[in-house]
Amino acid sequence: MGRIDESVWEDLVAEARVASKNAYCPESGLAVGAALLMPDGRMVPGSNVENASFGLTNCAERTAVFSAVTGGLKPGEARAIAVYTPTLEPVSPCGACRQVMSEFFSPRGRVRAVCDGPEIKEWTVSDLLPDAFTFRKAGDG
Repeated sequence: MGRIDESVWEDLVAEARVASKNAYCPESGLAVGAALLMPDGRMVPGSNVENASFGLTNCAERTAVFSAVTGGLKPGEARAIAVYTPTLEPVSPCGACRQVMSEFFSPRGRVRAVCDGPEIKEWTVSDLLPDAFTFRKAGDG
C-alpha cells in the first residue's frame, strides 16, 4: 500500500473540507466531508446526505467510496481517505462506513480524521474493523 506523503494528505483534507460545504444535513447540522485517494492518484470527494427516513442517510465516507466505484474503483484498491467534521475533536467513521471501507480498501489502507481543532486521528482500515467480513478469500489483499 505504501506511505501516503504528507502533501497528499493535505490535499485530501482540503478536498474533504470543500466537500463538507455540499453536505445535506437538515436534521443534524453536521456537515461532513470526505476525500478518497484512488490508485492512480485521483481524489474523489463525498459529503453526507441525510434523509427524513434516517436509515436512508448516507455518510460522507460511503458517498466518496460509492462515487469512486462509479469512477472505476475495484475492491481492495482505495489507498486512503480523509474525513473532515466541523467539530473540536476528530470523529471516527461509523460501523457502516467501516464495513464498506473494508471492502474497497486493503486492510492497510489509511483513514485520517480531521476537525476544526488541532487533533488528527489516523488508523488503518484493519485498526477500525479487525477481522472484517468481506467477499475476499483468505490470503487476498
